[in-house]
Amino acid sequence: MTDKSALKPLLRWLPSRRPEDHKGRFGHVLLLAGSRGMAGAAVLACRAALRAGAGLVTVALPESQQAALAGQVPEAMTLGLPETGSGSLRPEAVSRIRGAHLLRSFSVLALGPGLSTHPETARAVVGVLGSLAIPAVIDADALNILSAQPRADVRTLLERRGAPWVFTPHPGELARLLAAEAADVQSDRKASARSLVKALGGVCLLKGHGTVVTDGKSLWVNPTGNPGLAKGGSGDTLTGIIAGLWAQHVANGGTEGGYEAAALGAFLHGLAADIAVRTKSERSLLASDVIEALPQAFLKLGL
Repeated sequence: MTDKSALKPLLRWLPSRRPEDHKGRFGHVLLLAGSRGMAGAAVLACRAALRAGAGLVTVALPESQQAALAGQVPEAMTLGLPETGSGSLRPEAVSRIRGAHLLRSFSVLALGPGLSTHPETARAVVGVLGSLAIPAVIDADALNILSAQPRADVRTLLERRGAPWVFTPHPGELARLLAAEAADVQSDRKASARSLVKALGGVCLLKGHGTVVTDGKSLWVNPTGNPGLAKGGSGDTLTGIIAGLWAQHVANGGTEGGYEAAALGAFLHGLAADIAVRTKSERSLLASDVIEALPQAFLKLGL
């Protein structure tokens, strides 16, 4: 579904804002992201989640990267975590994240941007996914980590969480998850996205021209966006947008909503890029330009 009438339910899905509302009504995103040399991924995803309307964002990242993120996004909170000698997360991070969740009651987990696939980081990712029973947006290195695990084990891990999840792969990541080739994924993008949902459950958002979103029943082919998005950081930005939208839904009593968050997130991400290229051009567009154009995208949709 891609016509304007199909967009209306997505716009109604997002909670409205009242004069008496406070930040707690718009959700708290926990973003697990970043490693040495990849702190920018955490910065972009964090900014995007805030611009998408999340009331609060906490970024959990290696302790050595805390200062860099805090300097770039003063509106965010940080949670410094134990790290390996190469600057990625260690398994001991899991208990610290559990403790933070007890204190802060996170609404949505987003994990993957810039994490690395270090073996110790892989243990941390699996541990966090298995420990927090909250909706999850699974992206980037978190997808690569899961693709290296037996598929049956991944399905069991996710189903035992007791909360919904969204995968956000690009064609290469989806190919690894399906043990296929990227060319095969691209030859039938709709069928490939449905195959992942059949294999691992949840919702699949397959990035690329005509981003595909499916929960196995409904299917959205996104009509917005342009070639300017073919640049590093675009995926991190999309992850933040989806998490920020979903957190607002969850904080207002929603129990599912992964499909709607992914479809509306893809639409807004592309629309913001379409707005930004009017002054930046497709060649010069940056992920940060897309984030800065999100307010105009929301205004255009009456949100």
